Amino acid sequence: MTELKDASLGLDVVPLAGYIGAEIRGVDLREAHEPSVVEEIQNALHAHKVIFFRDQEIGHAEQIAFARQFGKVTAAHPHEESPPEGFPEILPIDSRRYESNLGRKRTSYDSSWHTDVTALINPPAASILRADILPPFGGDTAWTNLVAAYENLPKELRDFADTIDIKHQFSTRAAAGSQRDRKVREANLVTYHPAVRVHPVTGERALFVSPGFTRGAREIRGFTPSQSEGILKVLWEEATRTEYTVRFKWAPGSVAFWDNQATSHLAISDAGHLGYDRVLYRVTLEGDVPKGVDGRSSESVSGDPFYGS
Repeated sequence: MTELKDASLGLDVVPLAGYIGAEIRGVDLREAHEPSVVEEIQNALHAHKVIFFRDQEIGHAEQIAFARQFGKVTAAHPHEESPPEGFPEILPIDSRRYESNLGRKRTSYDSSWHTDVTALINPPAASILRADILPPFGGDTAWTNLVAAYENLPKELRDFADTIDIKHQFSTRAAAGSQRDRKVREANLVTYHPAVRVHPVTGERALFVSPGFTRGAREIRGFTPSQSEGILKVLWEEATRTEYTVRFKWAPGSVAFWDNQATSHLAISDAGHLGYDRVLYRVTLEGDVPKGVDGRSSESVSGDPFYGS
């Protein structure tokens, strides 16, 4: 494994897989960092798409403060009504809540590949997730590099994907009539996004298909449902090919920071059926409206933009 060290800043950046993922050492997330350190971390994020920190002793306040060094922090989620008291920015990823709301214990609310909240007109630019309660084994998370997925498509398929727009929507999985179900239906987040988005910082092109938010809609503008389903299946399979992924084993004090504009991720469902609890806490950074390769912007069907502060 190659280890890259910036001697001027004291950061160790250790790649974890061939296309995606790196661990950063020598950073204490409790600290307010110099602009040069923030820039170096951000550069590592853009290069590796998801970066990991180990052995961090932080709580909600420190997690939010760390996130604010990289952008505007949003509220927890468009549908969140009960974040931790005093911390409206924190979204609990809590197996105990899912058991209560959905009737069964599960690792995550969405146990499919997805990019966070792409039903919004301006999905989060990045997400930061901190481990709290973990099963003794299992409960890992995987990420995939959507830039690599796009770049390795056959040219003809890249050219076709550049031209299409896919419907993203938030589908409720809560019990009918529940508070969660009503909240999702009231917000009614639906957006058409280009199937390929241009990264606002790096200029890279990324396949933007987010199966968790497009599988329910199965709609590509200008195509029939059956045609859309066939096209989407091809793009989903390309986006989640094993070689573009990294799998992260959580431990106490682990933090993951990912570029939501260039990745999808998957909470692996192999712990809930054993009765183990899994609790992590997420914050998100405000994102912009995606643009396609020809400069066209995403189009909202319903739902408001989600801004941070």
